[in-house]
Amino acid sequence: MRVASKRKRPRNQRISNPRQRRQQHLLDVKVRSQRATENRNHRIVVWLSKIALLVAVGVGLYFGVKESARRFFFDNPDYQLKAINAQSDGTLQREQILKVAGLEEGLNVFRVNLARVHDRLQELPQVDEVQVVRKLPSEIDIKILERKPIAWISKEKEISDPFASDAAFLVDARGVLMKEKKLLPEYLGLPLISGCTSEALEPGKTVESIEAGAALELLRLSTGSFMQTRFQIRQIDVSKGYCLLVTDKNHTQVSFGFEQLDLQLKRLEQFLVYCDDSKQELATVNLLVQRNIPVTFAKPASEIINDTIDPNEQPLVMKAIPLRPAKVGNSSPPRSQPSASPVIKRAIPVQKGKRKTNGQ
Repeated sequence: MRVASKRKRPRNQRISNPRQRRQQHLLDVKVRSQRATENRNHRIVVWLSKIALLVAVGVGLYFGVKESARRFFFDNPDYQLKAINAQSDGTLQREQILKVAGLEEGLNVFRVNLARVHDRLQELPQVDEVQVVRKLPSEIDIKILERKPIAWISKEKEISDPFASDAAFLVDARGVLMKEKKLLPEYLGLPLISGCTSEALEPGKTVESIEAGAALELLRLSTGSFMQTRFQIRQIDVSKGYCLLVTDKNHTQVSFGFEQLDLQLKRLEQFLVYCDDSKQELATVNLLVQRNIPVTFAKPASEIINDTIDPNEQPLVMKAIPLRPAKVGNSSPPRSQPSASPVIKRAIPVQKGKRKTNGQ
């Protein structure tokens, strides 16, 4: 039996040895890293070039727009300020408004900072709202709504003339204090809030005390149709600290609490209606009490007049006698005939009863 010899199969063999393969791998890594570095540097250069181009374009646009704005707007004589329309519904004058706003004719209308003008005018104590509008090509309109004072306020308890007193300030419905240079005649008829010693009174400041706030709220609530005609407040004394002592035009004194002023005014209205029906006048009312309210009534005018007359004094009787007696003689007309010239008479008092002698 013939044994066939086994034939060896060819095996795959590497041509390079491990050392050569390791060296070849290192060279390949170096080539790839160099290419990556070159690509990264190229991208950085392109990115920087784009940024530089954008910066150059932006700078060019900035200076171009600036120069164009200067030439066509800011230095253009057509946009010089020629008219400033300043309107106010109060005592502020046009010269005072322009001085505070820092405006004058001849300025460039685009160089005026409207926000700054608005803030300057808003800082005035008597100014409530300000509107500043630029009208091209050469006008600026300013409209001011001033605060409307509703009362005088002072630390003093008694002030005869708020116009002449340096301690009296005007106050509006929001409690903002004012000290106006020009006083209008209608300010003289405003009520006075006196005895406000709990805070410092300065122009432009807002009152924060409970007493002053309650007094302003009472003035606001008492502007109704009936109360405004029947109960006109002349003075509110807040010096007591626990109540408002109110005096009206008829010298009626009413004590109010700080809370629930609307309910207290309704109770007062009921008393006033009762007085109108009964033909009486209130003297004092204490509305701090909710039940059994203490009330006093004033005396009628006839009783006050009778109290000033002495009941023991006798009334005087007026008698007419001739001022110039008739002359005696032929020149005088007979008694039966009327005198040619009128006789002037005067009245002298004559007391009834016996005539007293000097010795008696």
